[in-house]
Amino acid sequence: MTLRALELKVPPVAVFVLCGAAAFGLRELAPTLGHEASWASAVALLLGGIGVGIAVLGVIRFVRVGTTVHPTHPSRASRVVRTGIYRLSRNPMYLGLALLLAALATWLSHPLPFLVVPAFVLYMNRFQIRPEERALLEKFGEPYAEYRTAVRRWI
Repeated sequence: MTLRALELKVPPVAVFVLCGAAAFGLRELAPTLGHEASWASAVALLLGGIGVGIAVLGVIRFVRVGTTVHPTHPSRASRVVRTGIYRLSRNPMYLGLALLLAALATWLSHPLPFLVVPAFVLYMNRFQIRPEERALLEKFGEPYAEYRTAVRRWI
């Protein structure tokens, strides 16, 4: 099996859940590295709130313009969305999930769970976002190419 066979196969929410579980597991690998931080809960709540807000804004914008939010079938998209939160990020739903993982790592007050954030981003770039971009470029051509040039992938 080639790596390309994994493209668009695992829903991003499942990748998020697996990374969240891995964060808990990583904390247990070296429990003595953890430390109590009085500010951790407040920062985690802030990061989590921002993450949820960004992801929800992305979903709402897709629903309002009438295009699919189904991540494993980007070819079902009915239009290039360039308004709302999509003026700032081409992938606000994934950005929101990454921020939620950062919030979880902060809440766990341990350095190892932070490793799941770049792992999530790398996985999403390779197996979700790049295949989505290929499909959207094929379907929408120049309008999507212009959007890719104008707006960053994450932030």
